[in-house]
Amino acid sequence: MNLHQFRFVQEAVRRNLNLTEAAKALHTSQPGVSKAIIELEDELGIDIFARHGKRIKRVTEPGVQVLKSIDIILREVNNLKRIGEQYSAQDSGTLSIATTHTQARYVLPGPVAQLRQTYPKVNVSLHQGSPDQVAKMLMEEVAEIGVATESLVNYPDLITLPCYEWQHVLVLPFDHLLLERERITLDDLVTVPLITYHPSFTGRSRIDQAFALRHLQPNIVLEAIDSDVIKTYVKLGMGVGIVAEMAMQGENKTPDLVARPAAQLFGHNLARVAFKRGTYLRHFVLRFAELLSDRLSRDQILRAMSGKPDDYEL
Repeated sequence: MNLHQFRFVQEAVRRNLNLTEAAKALHTSQPGVSKAIIELEDELGIDIFARHGKRIKRVTEPGVQVLKSIDIILREVNNLKRIGEQYSAQDSGTLSIATTHTQARYVLPGPVAQLRQTYPKVNVSLHQGSPDQVAKMLMEEVAEIGVATESLVNYPDLITLPCYEWQHVLVLPFDHLLLERERITLDDLVTVPLITYHPSFTGRSRIDQAFALRHLQPNIVLEAIDSDVIKTYVKLGMGVGIVAEMAMQGENKTPDLVARPAAQLFGHNLARVAFKRGTYLRHFVLRFAELLSDRLSRDQILRAMSGKPDDYEL
């Protein structure tokens, strides 16, 4: 047996048992992938996959156990590579970060710039997606560190730690009638069109829950994954925006729009940093996590990765 066989099996599962897609991802031929998997099955004396004719239909019971071992083996192979890079490359290499658009646009620029000052030989690769895609990129080792608000805690293969709290804000044109109210309520918001995030992004679930608990039906006329897009449509007068507070802070503040805090309406959200369980973290990965939040320390992260996470609240 060899590492190529292990990678072919793992990629076949990642590609929903489609060997053609697995072969494309691995830059090889479909017959080659199929042959290597069959040779591994023959050597082990079991079927990893159940087949109907030549088509793979599902993973067998012993195949599930084989996949667990393959995941561990390939994870440790990647760890060996990282250890080699750590001690031979003098703190150079690539930091791959999986995150959402809001984090990439408003939160990460400062920490990334600081990291580059400390480690000028380190390149940064940003991979943007939904929170579920962030988790998948971590588990597939496309990225070493992930930052998102939703979903990350739902994956047992990930170690997640609280990073920072944030709230939503209401974004209105400076002449909007709701600004005449001292306090804007959920009842006020159901009377106007709303523009906010797609349901899987940036704390949208908190917004939906708040209206549902009051048995109110908001009129959401536009959904987006990008805070800048939301603000653009607010400027056009299409409705009141609900965005993450970082989208309206500092140099990102928009002069012709007014932001009102909305924690009293939608509560607070918790952004998390995540790593694949069992992954070896290089020095600059740990340093980047520390730069994300003064609540995080190298020791805390290493304890969590060793199976001894500290319980602490922000």
